[in-house]
Parts: sequence; C-alpha cells; structure tokens
Amino acid sequence: MQHIRNIAIIAHVDHGKTTLVDCLLKQSGTFRANQHESQEERLMDSMDLEKEKGITIRAKNAAFKYKNFHINIVDTPGHADFGGEVERIMNMIDGVLLVVDSAEGPQAQTRFVLRKALEAGAKPIVVINKIDRENANPKKVLDQVFELFMSLNATDEQLDFPFIYASAKLGYAKTELEHVTGTMEPLFEAIMKHIPPPRAKAGDGFQLLVANLDYSDYLGRIAFGKIYEGKVKLGDAAICRHGHGKISKNKITAIFHFEGMKRIEVQEAHAGDIVGLTGFEDVFIGETICDSEARHALPYIPIDPPTIQMEFAVNDGPLAGQDGKLVTARHIWDRLVKEIRTNVALRIAQTGDPKVFAVSGRGEMQIAILVEQMRREGYEVLVSRPEVLWKKGSNGELLEPIEKLFVEIPSENLGTIMENLSSRKAQITNMNHVGNQVSVEALVPMRGLIGFETDLVNSTKGMGVMSHLFHEYGADCGEMAARKNGSLVSMDSGEATSYALNMVQERGRLMIEPGDNVYIGMIVGENARENDIPVNPVKEKRLTNMRSQGDGKGIQLAPPLKLSLERALEYIDVDEFVEATPRNLRLRKKVLDENARKRSEKSRVIKFIAE
Repeated sequence: MQHIRNIAIIAHVDHGKTTLVDCLLKQSGTFRANQHESQEERLMDSMDLEKEKGITIRAKNAAFKYKNFHINIVDTPGHADFGGEVERIMNMIDGVLLVVDSAEGPQAQTRFVLRKALEAGAKPIVVINKIDRENANPKKVLDQVFELFMSLNATDEQLDFPFIYASAKLGYAKTELEHVTGTMEPLFEAIMKHIPPPRAKAGDGFQLLVANLDYSDYLGRIAFGKIYEGKVKLGDAAICRHGHGKISKNKITAIFHFEGMKRIEVQEAHAGDIVGLTGFEDVFIGETICDSEARHALPYIPIDPPTIQMEFAVNDGPLAGQDGKLVTARHIWDRLVKEIRTNVALRIAQTGDPKVFAVSGRGEMQIAILVEQMRREGYEVLVSRPEVLWKKGSNGELLEPIEKLFVEIPSENLGTIMENLSSRKAQITNMNHVGNQVSVEALVPMRGLIGFETDLVNSTKGMGVMSHLFHEYGADCGEMAARKNGSLVSMDSGEATSYALNMVQERGRLMIEPGDNVYIGMIVGENARENDIPVNPVKEKRLTNMRSQGDGKGIQLAPPLKLSLERALEYIDVDEFVEATPRNLRLRKKVLDENARKRSEKSRVIKFIAE
C-alpha cells in the first residue's frame, strides 16, 4: 500500500489538464514506442465531442507505473456544468494536481474545485502550466494562487503547498524557472514525495466507497471507488448499503484494475487501490459496498441538485423521420434511462403527456451535450428552452437559484455589458481593472444567465470570458424581459425560393437558404421588431409575357444566421422548440397552426425541484 498514490487533476476549462495527463502517461513508459497511443494527443478525451470542443466532460481513470510506484490518476472536467463529476471524485483520492494557466491565473472553476479538494483534506500540488506562452507571468500567478488558498481558509499545512512550473505541450517540468529540464521528472518526484499513501487500512473483510459509475452490456453496472479496508477476491459474497438505508446482497462478479488507459480484470485487489467492481445493478454514487452487515456505511455524500429543466419531445413535425432512425417515445425514453446509469447529475421524469419527458441538469451545456450525442446516434428529438427549477422556502415563499457570475471583458465594452446585466437583474459585487481588462463579479438569477453567453460573445467580439457557480436559493427577482426580437414564421410549406426570401429579408434576418425545406409553423428568420409575423418563403415568381420593370435585377441575399445547438437552445422563446435531427437543426413553434397558436398565449410557468 505504501507504493500506491491516488491523484486527481483539476483545472479551469482549457488550462491544459488533459495534455498534462498525456505527458505523465507517455513519459512514465506506459506505452511501447511503437504503440499508436504514444503518438496521439489528448488520450483521455475519449468521446468525439470532447475532442471537438476541447473540453473534458466525463471524469476518467488511468494509471501508470513510475519506478516501483503505482499511480492512479483521475482526469476531471473543468466546466461548471459538469461539477457533479468533480465532487464525487474527491472520495477516491489523497492528493490533487491543481493546474493553473501561467497567463490567465486561477479562474472561477479553479476556485470551486479547489474548495471541494481542501474540504476533502486532499494534499494539493500546484502546477503552473503553459510557461512557454509569450504573455506568461508564472511568479504573479503563484501569488494569486496563494491568495486563493488564503481566501478559502486553507490550513497552515495546506498553505505550504509544493509548486512546479511546467509546459505540458512541450513536455517538461521544473521546480525553479531558471532550471533547464527536458522531462516531467520533477513532477513525478513531487507526486511521490508530497502525496501521502492512501488513507486505508489492510486487514480482513473489505469496504469500498463508490465514486464513479460505468455500464457494460455484459456485466451490468460497474462501480469504481477506492478500497478503504481489507481486500476483495473474485466471487466473494458482498452487500451494498444504499443511501436510503436499504441493503442488497450479491457476489462480486468481476474486479477491474487500471494500467495505462486500459481496464484489466484481476482476481483480487487490496486496500488503497482504485478498482471497479460488478455484481450490483442498482448501486449509486456515494454508497458503500462491503463484505458483511457487521460493517457500517462510509459517510454518504449527496450530489448538488439540478437547477434547470428542459423538455424532450417526440418529433411530430412534417419532416419527422427523414434523417433519423430512432424517433419514437420508447426509443427516446430508453436512451435517457441509459444516460442516467452513468451520469449522476441528470434527472429524468415522465410528464402528463406520454410524448414529452422532463430532463433536469446543472446547466444548459450539460443537456446540450446529451442532445448532441443523441443526434449523432441517429435520434430525432424536439427540445424546449431551458426552464429554471424553483424551490419553496420554509414559509411557502418562492426561491430561485442564484448564480455567482465571473466575467472578464475589455474595458471599452464595460458599459454595454453592465446594461445587459442590469436587465437580467444582476447585482454587481466586485469589479477590478487590470490593464485594459475588467473583471466583474455579480450575483445573477439562473434565469438571467440563459442566453447571456451569446450576448457577451457578440458585444465583445469574442473577447469576453465568463464562468459561473451555484451560489444559493434566493428570493424571486420578478419578471425579466424575454428576447427582444420576434420570429418570422413560415405560413406555407415547400422549398424556399430566393425570390421569396429576397422579400422576407426586408423584415429581418434570415435563418434559412434557398432550397431548404420549410413547413408551416417553422421559424425561418428573426424579426427586426418584437412581434412574430407570418411570412411566405416558398412563393415563386409569376411568369407573364409582359416585360416587367424589375427584369434583369440580380437578387442578393444576406448570409443566413446559423445557430449551433447550444446557441439555438438559448435563443428560442418559451413557445418554441429546437428540432434536432442527425443532419439538421431547425427552429419551430410548439403549436404549428397559427390560429391555435394565438389561443395559447405565452405565459410564465414556474417549475419546482422534485424533492
């Protein structure tokens, strides 16, 4: 057990943690020189979406050998919407590598994750990464990290943290800036020296706290966690103590151990190691698996509740079923059930309508990633605008989730952003000017954050950076102005013609091109004014034998507004859906028929968290 080290790598989005894991795996000799992994980049990003977006979505395990030490690594997400992945990882590990960008310094998510790590008593090593950047200032960032530790009430022992300067991209680390090294050796040495061996005890029997889940079609649910006590053998009888006190009995059907990126089946495992066990179908995160009822449960750590909800509905539009293969309610429900087997921060529920399901999560990005995965697997689904989940206070008053928002913008955009935030009922709590950058901290209702990122990117020409963390449930902030522009809604179906679109574009911005299929009730553009107007994008030019005055004039169409899935979900209004199919993203009204739509006016609906 003295030769095992369990560490997590935590950082803000895009500070280089996945690249750092690559370096550690490659330089420890985990792969043979001719193995394809030794040439690949960002090995831990195993999902296609992770490689495309350059973010980590799922927490993943790997392990490597260094000298005679077995080091288990967990790579954690840096985006706030996937915070549920980070909280539970802290049970498995004894130390964390806190990766901070040497130019940007510690950001909001760094703060959130570090707080969780310090509360769990993990020993931190600070890695100041990207020191090869031209605007890097590692010494200043080190001071900022120290201030961050102070503000999080770290103990004296935690404040005396070891730090390493590194460039994961170029593959070297050093303890002093003036040293010259070509390898990660100083970081390996720091891990062995400063990270304590696992807090676990050898002995008879065994006890494991579940910290992560996976699913195998052959073996069922796989529970990952650290063995706190004793050892476990294949075929041992075991019990699972559930969070609500119930006990289920079974036997261990497989034990997995990590080597590099691979899972290897082993016959037995010992205290302090991180392993995967199968045999319990309904095990959940935070529960305890042990050998007999004589052993008590390890402390159960609940996961933060979801704050937003979207509706997933069966695609019932005129163009349904043309792209996707999986289009029925049963297909969609089965896929959602499969998702929550491994994704604990999501909740799903049936609604009064058999074709509509409610999906709740931490943030719109988390649910948008799920929709994107479903599209790629051949599903067609309608998704509604994100709605915030409210809570009732002790006296029955309404409470809504309030987020702490951190924005960094160029000084010249400050006025525009402040005006935008005030319309979203934000309270500014802090503001710092550094050079020509301003960092603003504010408390904003979660409702006000929906769609804010689009505004921020547009008004700062892409220079603004934002991140947010859940703060508390606070008093209702009142009505909030919705989207300022109405929609241009198609009143006919068929193929869009450039002749018709030329007339439609005088009313606002187009979202479709000539030749696109449209149907009644589909949104074809954004109106320049507040109200929705019906337009006809499929009208054709009448041919006569009279010479008309407009002959020979070319039609010039402005380029259409193309929205990505996340932007589309932020953009739509309460009475609209995004129709996501494998090849197309379309926006449409929930009620396609114009007369029926007028009868069901828009109104504010309040949804509550399921207790």
